[in-house]
Amino acid sequence: MRHGKKVNHLGRTSAHRHALLSNLASSLILNKRITTTVAKAKALRKYVEPLITKAKSDSTHSRRTVFAYLQNKESVKTLFGEVAGRTSERPGGYTRIIKLSDPRLGDAADMCLMELVDFNDMYQKDGAAKKTKTRRSRKGKKEEGAVEASETTLAEEAKPKKATAKKASKKEK
Repeated sequence: MRHGKKVNHLGRTSAHRHALLSNLASSLILNKRITTTVAKAKALRKYVEPLITKAKSDSTHSRRTVFAYLQNKESVKTLFGEVAGRTSERPGGYTRIIKLSDPRLGDAADMCLMELVDFNDMYQKDGAAKKTKTRRSRKGKKEEGAVEASETTLAEEAKPKKATAKKASKKEK
């Protein structure tokens, strides 16, 4: 039984699995988007997101730690330069998994597209300022609520007139 075991072994030994995830992470960092299976993408998300978080603090220790995982100088250089610069404002959730409709032909495995969130320009609006997110309600909503309340009272007044018009038409028949 595999109760409480969170690691997906992906049908590989531990050394093979670490090599696979290291190569997938390097490809994702260098290319910003890869196509893989859903199971590998979910395992890769847990592997690469802590590395991106560690890359935000550019120190010798963090570079060496990340290099121990990736084993590729070019991907470490890209991660600490380009990727860390774009993801510095984001508190987490650096990757996106988009499931593809058709399965792989050989074994019918579910395929997906995994990408770094900040590098897809389709989802970003041009010229739009980045809004600050807050969990509090804003004071400006009270003024909008008053305008909406007056519109709803007008709508409620119109509804009984329609209902009485329907009743009157039924009586005439």
